[in-house]
Parts: sequence; structure tokens; C-alpha cells
Amino acid sequence: MELEPLGDDFEENCDRFLPEAVEQGCVWALEGEEGFALCESERHADTDVMPFWSQREFAEAHVVDGWADYQVVPVDLEEFMDDWLTGMHEDVLLVGINWNAQMEGEEIEPLDLLEQLEQELQ
Repeated sequence: MELEPLGDDFEENCDRFLPEAVEQGCVWALEGEEGFALCESERHADTDVMPFWSQREFAEAHVVDGWADYQVVPVDLEEFMDDWLTGMHEDVLLVGINWNAQMEGEEIEPLDLLEQLEQELQ
């Protein structure tokens, strides 16, 4: 089945994240020698965003330019919910959700995403 690419509708991209992540049991991140990919928030000064995607292909599209040396890695959904999101909250990081090829998309609070994932899993 052809994967529908992420478009300019950030809300739609975000809406896809939950069911797709739950279906696969993981989310996808970019990991480099220095750790996981981060970039500055466009909405909040002095705050970094860690992007995640619901499909490997979406993440692979970002292994270019500054992230050309990064690897696409799966993060187990349970671990993501139990450890990552609470840790990101403590580190004052935002979550980038299914950013499109222009690196645009939603930035949300980790605990908000955790709540949404918990509801999706019910």
C-alpha cells in the first residue's frame, strides 16, 4: 500500500501519528553521535523540540543536510510513553509530531501527547 505523504495540514499529520504509532507499537526518531535529533522551537524561545514520526519513511526523509549522518531508529511505544515523554517533560523539551518534508508541524507538550496516546490505546 502506498504511504500517503505528510502534507501541509499539521493537524492531519498529527491525527495520523496516534493510530499509526499504536498500530506499529513504536515511533521513529533520528539518532546521531551526539544523541537524538533536536532543533529549536519556532514557537517558544530557548526551547528545543525533538521530532518523532509515525512511519520509518517519514523519518528517513529528514536524513539530509545537518542530519545526514543520523540513523532512523524505532522507539518502543511503551518505553516512549513510560520513559521518554516524562523525561522530555522534565528536560523541558517539546515533541515534534510527524513533521513534513519542510520540517514543519505541530510542537506539543510531552505530557499532552502521553495523554492522547493513553486515550488512543483504550
